[in-house]
Amino acid sequence: MSKRLTHLDETGAAHMVDVGGKPETLRKAIAGGFIRMSDDALAAIKAGDAPKGDVLGTARIAAIMAAKRTAELIPLCHPLGLDAVDIDFAFEDTGVRVTATASLTGKTGVEMEAMVAASTALLTVYDMAKALDKGMVIEEVRLLEKLGGKSGHWHAEADPAA
Repeated sequence: MSKRLTHLDETGAAHMVDVGGKPETLRKAIAGGFIRMSDDALAAIKAGDAPKGDVLGTARIAAIMAAKRTAELIPLCHPLGLDAVDIDFAFEDTGVRVTATASLTGKTGVEMEAMVAASTALLTVYDMAKALDKGMVIEEVRLLEKLGGKSGHWHAEADPAA
């Protein structure tokens, strides 16, 4: 079975999908990513000693702000009234993992909002800590889970890099 690309009309032109007739349902998306860095940069972030200040606090605020502005960044996304955006960080041996969760009750999903939030959090960590390590690598940005809507519950398979 071939899936139709919903952002293309019958002539192949890009357009915003009409969600007017869709029912409002609870929708949630979880996205994540990782930023690999030097031991010194990781230690400074953990200790709160980065030159620009509170790295993770700033990254959390930037991610929430970005999620709310996703439709301004991604041309065919619908502007959404998000109910919640949560950003979590976890220290690992070689860097910091971010998990972004976006949710609402609405007619379209929040996958892009979660992905934009995760990406922005990682970019902000880079910006806040680049004086310590310009070679940081942002990787593994992906959708982890989505709930709601016609397609229901979807969960990513195990890490493809593992």
